[in-house]
Amino acid sequence: MKNLIKEIKQFTEERDWDQFHSPENLAKSISIEAGELLECFQWNSNYNIDEVKSELADVLNYSLLLADKLGVDPEQIILDKMKITAKKYPIDKANGKSTKYNKL
Repeated sequence: MKNLIKEIKQFTEERDWDQFHSPENLAKSISIEAGELLECFQWNSNYNIDEVKSELADVLNYSLLLADKLGVDPEQIILDKMKITAKKYPIDKANGKSTKYNKL
């Protein structure tokens, strides 16, 4: 993960794009790209996998840039969130269900 972030940062620095990458702008970009990812599935389930991969890469790219900008380790924050989610959704209550945690 660290090598990937390093590559993304180098790519960005070479183009002098860091000046545009405030946390607010990166969060906006994640939302915009997530919308474009969702658009790949609009109206039917016949999606183009190459378009999906491209949009997913954009979401991940901006997400990793935001994590770096905030000085947080993406791997660690995901693991921390999974621990919280595991408490909210214990296996014995949530297994095979999509019910929200407060209604289990």
